[in-house]
Amino acid sequence: MKAVVLKGINVPLVVEEVPQPEIGPEEALVQIKAASLNKRDWWIQQGKYAGLKFPIILGSDGSGIVTAVGASLPDAWIGQEVLLYPAENWGNSEQYQSKEFKILGMPENGCFASYVRVNGDMLFPKPAHLSFEEAAALPVAGLTAYRALFIRGQWAPGDKVLISGVGGGAGAFALQLAIAAGAEVWVTSGSNEKISQAVTLGARGGVNYKEADWAEILKGKAGAFEVIIDSALGEGFAELIGLCTEGARVVFFGGTAGNIPPLNGRPIFWKQINILGTTLGSPRDFEKMLSFIKEKQVFPVIDGVFSMDEAEKAIKSMNAGTSKFGKTILKIDS
Repeated sequence: MKAVVLKGINVPLVVEEVPQPEIGPEEALVQIKAASLNKRDWWIQQGKYAGLKFPIILGSDGSGIVTAVGASLPDAWIGQEVLLYPAENWGNSEQYQSKEFKILGMPENGCFASYVRVNGDMLFPKPAHLSFEEAAALPVAGLTAYRALFIRGQWAPGDKVLISGVGGGAGAFALQLAIAAGAEVWVTSGSNEKISQAVTLGARGGVNYKEADWAEILKGKAGAFEVIIDSALGEGFAELIGLCTEGARVVFFGGTAGNIPPLNGRPIFWKQINILGTTLGSPRDFEKMLSFIKEKQVFPVIDGVFSMDEAEKAIKSMNAGTSKFGKTILKIDS
């Protein structure tokens, strides 16, 4: 079968013929039709990720068709169009993942291949209103955004939402999910073009965080927020505290702009502000996310679609800066 293989740190992705995986009794073989890239893939290629091993087939997100199942799984899965939960071993608690939790695409081979082997409990029916490419955009970014907004952020009708640093996959999904739920949503970005794109999708407005006093400008336009979603951290994170209502929830995932800066703790305890971390989500969260996507007929925002032979070009586009909005997709050859 064909696969996109990473052979080492800072080495370009290459397409090779590799053996088709064999499945065990509780596993399934899925013919991948489309996969999407995450910043995780780029960080692995840069060598800035734990537990690296090479060669590896990257790709946590995939959609396709089940072609074979192990003896412990029902034959009814064969031929079904599916979307893959992007990890295994979440564990028994809905509050946090287990120590055995691992994400597809490192350390196990992932979805940048004609076929992938997965545990049977990672199979979920593909939403019928989505193409394979659209469905492949969902798993990591959609699940992360859903858990951040609804599970950790506890969004409720009437809560105003701020998406800090809109444009990346999870940020774009958080915007779409909040709008679909009926929230008033505002955004920040370092790109006026991305703010305009967010408004086109339904955001009420936004500010460019490169402007001086951007937080005061936003507060003057929108007031304070009950839920704030952030994916970058860095120095700007401190400004978010001043944008919180009493009892607000500030939820973050990732830290591409740095660490948490010094914070003024007084408004945090006086206003009873919650600062919450989140990572992906449980299989139950995934099921809820898919149900919401189907009910609200949400269509993921796709920034670009690439062939397998263009995989290196696709992963480089992850750092396209101000021009990128939404998910990057690989169409997988059968």
